[in-house]
Amino acid sequence: MHNREIEVDNRWIVPCNPVLSKMFQAHINVEWCHSVKSIKYVNKGSGQAVYQLQNTAPILDEVQSFVLGSYISSNEAVWRILGFPIHERYPTLVHLSIHLENGQRIYFTPGNLQQQLQVPPHTTLTAFFHLCQQDAFAKTLLYYDVPRYYTWNASRKQFQRRKQGSMVKGHPVVRATQALGRVYMVRPSNSKCCYLRMLLHVLRGPTT
Repeated sequence: MHNREIEVDNRWIVPCNPVLSKMFQAHINVEWCHSVKSIKYVNKGSGQAVYQLQNTAPILDEVQSFVLGSYISSNEAVWRILGFPIHERYPTLVHLSIHLENGQRIYFTPGNLQQQLQVPPHTTLTAFFHLCQQDAFAKTLLYYDVPRYYTWNASRKQFQRRKQGSMVKGHPVVRATQALGRVYMVRPSNSKCCYLRMLLHVLRGPTT
């Protein structure tokens, strides 16, 4: 580079995280994986292969199969020893249905066919319309904002106000969390339903 001498050391090659090094009293390499395949192989850890050779028909040993299936790699063992969480999903994600009038999916049996056709069960969309008719606070919300303040009761097919979370300013009986609402994707070829989805992202408190 223009006859300039540049001193290159390990700091240029291996990223180092001082916080992790101090916490675990070890040198730790921090690498950025920008490919799904890289993440898969970096975090996969060691594996296990089991095979057996015998002349007779194999005998199913359920206990032995369970023991072999409960194999824990060295990476997972260290993770458990250090007390780190094994899995986590945060924040809560609620999928919101989208459909035209009387276009929701219903499940029926020969015994309840007529009832399901005459009074189809509520979806999150129809329940949102019903909620906006009865709840003044819901009229100020967009469709995808509802899960922050309401929980979806799958058995009753209705939204209910959250009992936990931080209080909303100006609404002492309403509580909010970090839950996210995601409306299902609609292809542009389904124009009417696609336009309805677009309206629900800008129109607050629709009742029908």
